[in-house]
Amino acid sequence: MNNILEIKGLKKSFYQLEAVGGVDFEVKEGEILGLIGPNGSGKTTLFDCVTGIQRPSGGDVFFMGKRITRMKPHNIYRLGVGRTFQLVQLFPGMTVLDNMVMAIQESEGTILSRLFQIDESKDVRRAIELLEFLNIIHLKNEVAKNLSYGQQKLLDLGMVLMSDPKLIMLDEPMAGVNATLGREICERLVELNDRGCSFLVIEHNMRMVMGLCHRIVVLDYGKKIAEGSPDEIQKNEQVMAAYFGG
Repeated sequence: MNNILEIKGLKKSFYQLEAVGGVDFEVKEGEILGLIGPNGSGKTTLFDCVTGIQRPSGGDVFFMGKRITRMKPHNIYRLGVGRTFQLVQLFPGMTVLDNMVMAIQESEGTILSRLFQIDESKDVRRAIELLEFLNIIHLKNEVAKNLSYGQQKLLDLGMVLMSDPKLIMLDEPMAGVNATLGREICERLVELNDRGCSFLVIEHNMRMVMGLCHRIVVLDYGKKIAEGSPDEIQKNEQVMAAYFGG
């Protein structure tokens, strides 16, 4: 199985604070890899470095064999890397359907197409297919700010899927979501994975992580302290100490 993402010696420092300290791991094609660790362990900073939002202080990142270290976020996106954030990134005053269409237009630089009356039918068809897949098609004409937080999370995922990414990086997809919608999100992720999509997932919901992920990487104070199957991670004393002390 080939690696879709390779992280080699990745470092990120903010002045004298080392947020990510020489981390190495890979995501294999067709894999759901979990990235866990206590608050402040460097998980989101690592995501930011991989997706070009932050400039790494050292190390390299490769996507499908191509070096993407220090590339601009929009160029990384166009290669096939999609990403969500801890806080949903929506257009709150627009409808669900318009959010979906706007997501792809904004990212592809075609947001001005409406001014020139370029046909948007392909984007609309794609949006409707995804809203049906996510089971929120009944909300397509609802204004995004009126959705529940769980529904907003599903919309956020849908907006990422508009570009048909090869790798999806999810930053706490279950945060603030009730159990019912949490199961819904997990089911959609499994189905997407069955279709060949690869995932790198930050999550604090351990039940979700252990049930969903094929492998898990654990960070603590910016360092990788463990890597393995869910069963191996649950039995790892260093991981237990990082979370619970000792």
